[in-house]
Amino acid sequence: MASDEVDGRLAEQVAYYRARAPEYDDWWERRHDYDFGPEFEASWRAEVAAVEVALERFGPTGHVLELAAGTGIFTAQLLRHATHVTAVDASPEALALNAARNGTERVEHVVADLFAWEPPRRFDHICFTFWISHVPAARWAGFWSVVERALAPGGRVWFCDNARADHAGRHGPLVVAGRGDARRPDGVENSERVLRDGRQFTIVKRYWAPAELETELVGLGWSPHCANTTWAFLYGDAERASSRRVP
Repeated sequence: MASDEVDGRLAEQVAYYRARAPEYDDWWERRHDYDFGPEFEASWRAEVAAVEVALERFGPTGHVLELAAGTGIFTAQLLRHATHVTAVDASPEALALNAARNGTERVEHVVADLFAWEPPRRFDHICFTFWISHVPAARWAGFWSVVERALAPGGRVWFCDNARADHAGRHGPLVVAGRGDARRPDGVENSERVLRDGRQFTIVKRYWAPAELETELVGLGWSPHCANTTWAFLYGDAERASSRRVP
């Protein structure tokens, strides 16, 4: 996409997530249109537990930066380990829900466009969930440069996102087969979204396979480890290759 087209798509993406804030948690909690019955619910909860265990193993202690913090589902998980969380998101509506869920005593909520935001300090750990799939190829290297500038020496990054549709379709409940966005041809990043009230938006959505994501991050100077849960999620961690610990 041309630069002005990327800017327009990202502006529409922000508008979508601002408008979607009141109904965003329906997807995670499997309510309303996302309720596919008890069998799916049990499988989904097992997947959620698996990605939460991965974050627990990572153990983001100290001062943690959460990018695209949203309504605070994972902010709550980070607070199990962190001394303090700086939660950054472009949607004030989502951050208001985050504050209602997690309070403000140990969380600073920052409204900012992540593609224009500059970190004010360095953080012990950085986490972002369901975000890297929304970073267009044209902004990919720049985004990871921001992450590098925000990360303290020896710090680590953790992330999770949706698994690719082909992985979910092969390994998940029958209801997920054929649902969601399949891998689109190279260079095609647009994905259509519709809110409950019928409003339509076009956002960026790029799905990753673990090995593909690892290759991309190695090329940017990171030392990553990425994996899928059984069907629903991609997750991983990374540190700067130059800071890799030698046994």
